[in-house]
Amino acid sequence: MGRILIDGAPYHIEHFQPYVGKVIGYSDWLKVDQKRIDEFGHATIDMNRIHVDPEFARKHSPFGGIVAHGFLTLSFLTYLSQSAEMVPEGVDYGINLGFERVRFLAPVPVDSSIRLKATALAFEPRGPGRWTFKSRCNIEVKETEKIALSAIWSVLFINAAKAGMSSAEMAEAAEKG
Repeated sequence: MGRILIDGAPYHIEHFQPYVGKVIGYSDWLKVDQKRIDEFGHATIDMNRIHVDPEFARKHSPFGGIVAHGFLTLSFLTYLSQSAEMVPEGVDYGINLGFERVRFLAPVPVDSSIRLKATALAFEPRGPGRWTFKSRCNIEVKETEKIALSAIWSVLFINAAKAGMSSAEMAEAAEKG
């Protein structure tokens, strides 16, 4: 689905202010099937039966069946943010600074589809070629029309040429946020 243009303003790091407070993109829909849920359970050693045992989940889960792990849903943000084209022009890469106010609001049932709705919240220069960017990330479930997850995501955007920094200096800057 991709990026949304606001008032014809270029979606560029040096002209980003018109986007603050506005929806900047929607991702494509992503199906969350049992294979993805099982693989995540194995990778994280979280084999909770409401995620991996259909019979148990149908009989005992408050959701009436298999649901995705909350952390699986959160982990999809990186992929979904690429589909939503959240990174503005003029940015070479971003460094994940973390999340605030992560909330799991509704289940993601097996075989449902999710997408990201991203809203720019704040944008602050952090020196030459560096900007801190905060966005509200809501993951919506197509079939239930509910928001499954809401979080504020902080990222340090880097323009390597303008930053004029070595890799080690970039890593140190990311730690300082």
